[in-house]
Amino acid sequence: MPPPIAFTGRLDAADESLWLATLRTALPEAEIRPLRELAATACAAVDIAIVANPDPAELARLPNLAWIHSLWAGAERLVAELGDRVPIVRLVDPDLARVMGEAVLAWTYFLSRDMPAYAQAQRAHRWVPRPYRSPSTTPVGLLGLGTLGQVAARRLGEAGFPVIGWSRTAKTIDGVETVCGDTGLAALLARATITVCLLPLTPDTRGLLDAARLALMPRGAALINFARGPIVDTRALCAALDTGALSHAVLDVFDNEPLEATSPLWDHPAISVLPHVSAPTNPETAAAIVAGNIRRFWASGTLPGTVDIARGY
Repeated sequence: MPPPIAFTGRLDAADESLWLATLRTALPEAEIRPLRELAATACAAVDIAIVANPDPAELARLPNLAWIHSLWAGAERLVAELGDRVPIVRLVDPDLARVMGEAVLAWTYFLSRDMPAYAQAQRAHRWVPRPYRSPSTTPVGLLGLGTLGQVAARRLGEAGFPVIGWSRTAKTIDGVETVCGDTGLAALLARATITVCLLPLTPDTRGLLDAARLALMPRGAALINFARGPIVDTRALCAALDTGALSHAVLDVFDNEPLEATSPLWDHPAISVLPHVSAPTNPETAAAIVAGNIRRFWASGTLPGTVDIARGY
């Protein structure tokens, strides 16, 4: 029997129980145990850990750890706290990409069909029909063309929205106009009626959408941030919304989560606040992917694709 697999993370008891049960069902041939329950001799045998934003001090109890598999798609916290101490495999789940594609399309429609304006009219008891805007006249800028971004681009294109996609380096994607680099980012922001952010949080993307770049967006444009809060300068965004330079922002992610009850973002008339729900991880599909990666490692000794620490994802 292979060595035990340690499970550790910053989860409440109910979530930990759910994940343990789901992982054990997906990988019944393994002994998956909470790290806190493992004695020193068992810890010494562990070479794989499944983690959900773990405490680095906990992982230090595993002297022979070969790699860790994260249950989340984002890796910035692991990179910040662990660095290159151990190879990190992040979750790449097609189902998560499907759900994100749904969310991007849904909230793009929310903005393109003027739902924020209708909500304000309802509160004011005003009957104000607005002109219809065809998707074909509503270019959408998509920041990030990884797995999530490519699925979102396809869903938007199928719905008739012209899509301009930006990535750090040049990419070619059928049906998508792609740009890269600082010049490409500026061009995208200047043309998009709606900009959607799906970028990973890295040193290069932190604060990427600052006051200067937000000012490049057409007057009345809108922003959707389904990536990470610190990519957008929140103060600069609020200023642009307050002056009417931007019409609306849909924010699913924030600098600090959960968003503090005292945050002014809750009551800002031009902001829709979501509680980080654009693409929740599905335990069943995620556990199946983790199990498959572990089985392949056992069979061949080859690690799945790992996070590039220098890039941050």
